[in-house]
Amino acid sequence: MKKGKLLNQPISAVIAGMGHTDELVIADAGLPVPASTKRVDLALTRDIPRFVDTLLIILTELKVERAIVAEEMLAVNPQAFDAIKELLDEIPIEQVSHEDFKRRTESAVAVVRTGEFTPYANIILIAGVVF
Repeated sequence: MKKGKLLNQPISAVIAGMGHTDELVIADAGLPVPASTKRVDLALTRDIPRFVDTLLIILTELKVERAIVAEEMLAVNPQAFDAIKELLDEIPIEQVSHEDFKRRTESAVAVVRTGEFTPYANIILIAGVVF
């Protein structure tokens, strides 16, 4: 059995296959996932699992050099933005329009869909390198 905190096999496989600058999206339940992008659907019901819990566990496995959120998050869901800032610590966070954010998901390696029911609880994680 895997020793680390992340037990989900599809997410582990996605992360293991990522290279420098590849992008992984963690999304709320409502973010549209492009047909061309791999979907890892964790949503069970409203708010299970939560966005922040999912981000916390993924950060134990993925080296992140920077992140992207929708600028609308700051006004509409500041609690999510504060949680992201705390979890990412010194990792830079870029802000783009929600429309640009959605377009950017088309080039992501995968979108991890949570059960989060708060608006704009989405993030793009850009992979770093461990050496």
